[in-house]
Amino acid sequence: MATLLLMQARGRVTAAEVAAELEVSVATARRDLEALSTAGIPVYPQPGRGGGWSLVGGARTDLTGLTAPEAQALFLLVGSSSDRSADATSALRKLVRALPATFRAEAEAAGRAVLVDPGGWGSAARSRQPWVEELQGAVVRRRQVTLGYGGRSGASERTVDPWALVDKGELWYLVAGTPAGRRTFRLDRIISLSVLDTPAARPDDLDVEGIWEAVVDEVEQRRSRVTATVLTTPFLVRVVRDLFGRHVTVLGAADGPDEGRVRLEVASHTARSVAEKLAGFGAAVEVLEPASVRDELAVLGAELVARYAGVGGPR
Repeated sequence: MATLLLMQARGRVTAAEVAAELEVSVATARRDLEALSTAGIPVYPQPGRGGGWSLVGGARTDLTGLTAPEAQALFLLVGSSSDRSADATSALRKLVRALPATFRAEAEAAGRAVLVDPGGWGSAARSRQPWVEELQGAVVRRRQVTLGYGGRSGASERTVDPWALVDKGELWYLVAGTPAGRRTFRLDRIISLSVLDTPAARPDDLDVEGIWEAVVDEVEQRRSRVTATVLTTPFLVRVVRDLFGRHVTVLGAADGPDEGRVRLEVASHTARSVAEKLAGFGAAVEVLEPASVRDELAVLGAELVARYAGVGGPR
């Protein structure tokens, strides 16, 4: 947003000028300029001496001259930022008031279409799902969608009212209304998608952040029924964090005979699950308690020995 407003004021800017004005790195400024262009904002580069980046239409192009798709693209881009500041939020509100009334509502809806929750649930980062753009459009235009969905009980087809998308650690979710109430769908489990012409129902007082907090609480309660205290090296603390997500608490540096190691508390839904996540670390992670997790590690070790003992011989 700040980059776009700066371009409106100056007409043409370089990445270095944006970096100096906004107090960011040149690489960040260049990335933001490219992101604006990719998102469909009328911004284009001019190579060569005296070049830079310009708004289509010249130095005095007014932001209120954006088309409806361009305004929606801008609000999707800025509205989904995980580190959006209070100033950026204020700027969005001002821009909403400056937009033509004919597409003001859709632009504002685009700013609320995506919620970013950067803390993952222990899953590896995934590529952007192919349904994100279609679902964003359905949320903004308030259109029902029919999903082919592969859930735990098998594949099914259902028609839902899309309310918002959530990017949680780069794993995407759709929050939607159904005849059975609010439901959450993982985008990587969607097999097929059709956007309908039927208007989608959406509560007037919809609180996406509040709904997502409730979803996270439900999942966290299911995932964290067993807690274990472990010792590991400082180098592996970050690796364990990535594996367990928010279910890691750093208790502090160990002392005495364990000096040089770090004491952590990790959690998952069963003792077996905790053991399976830690088994790959071998002796680099030591489980102090509970006994149930230590027992599961012993069982896993015995299973591996029984399966692979003698395979390949000495090297």
